[in-house]
Amino acid sequence: MSGAAPVPETLLKKRQHQKKAAAAKAVDRATLFKARAQKRRSIFKRAEKYVREYRTQEKQLVQLRRAAKAQGNLFVPAEPKLAFVIRIRGINQIHPRVRKVLQLLRLRQIHNGVFVKLNKPMINMLRLVQPYVAYGYPNLKSVRELIYKRGFAKVNHQRLPITDNAIVEKQLGKFNIICVEDLIHEIYTVGPTSKQPNTFLGPSS
Repeated sequence: MSGAAPVPETLLKKRQHQKKAAAAKAVDRATLFKARAQKRRSIFKRAEKYVREYRTQEKQLVQLRRAAKAQGNLFVPAEPKLAFVIRIRGINQIHPRVRKVLQLLRLRQIHNGVFVKLNKPMINMLRLVQPYVAYGYPNLKSVRELIYKRGFAKVNHQRLPITDNAIVEKQLGKFNIICVEDLIHEIYTVGPTSKQPNTFLGPSS
């Protein structure tokens, strides 16, 4: 009885290549899974840190109010640093200067809303367009709800819903903003790099 026909060398090499490719793919998959798990832990720790920071700030405000009341003084909170501005009127018979300011604020349509950092130039701009906008000073809950429920990212001239932390990290990772909670924290606290996340956020509607 004759032996089995020898396996061609090319086929053997192909099988070896397939085995190596499958092993490399398994390693890559395990590495990716580990990296994702580490990223989730990092994001969770950041969120915990922000919660502690917000609670500390709230306790300090309560203590300051109580101390002022105990001494018979009136507690005056710090001037707000953040505002949310909504456009409420159209462009009929609008002055070119007012139109330009609305464009600078990215309020091109009625019901568009944006976060702005309050400083002297911005306050002057808001006064100029006051008949066409309404604005207020959002608390943490309002900022979070606006970003989670109505937040859109402006990426490559496209308006994308913020459905994944990866979108945030890809655009703002170089500023150490890698998740939505980082984005909320930077906007709410008007941090040193708040301009970049504010530009990343398209006008809500």
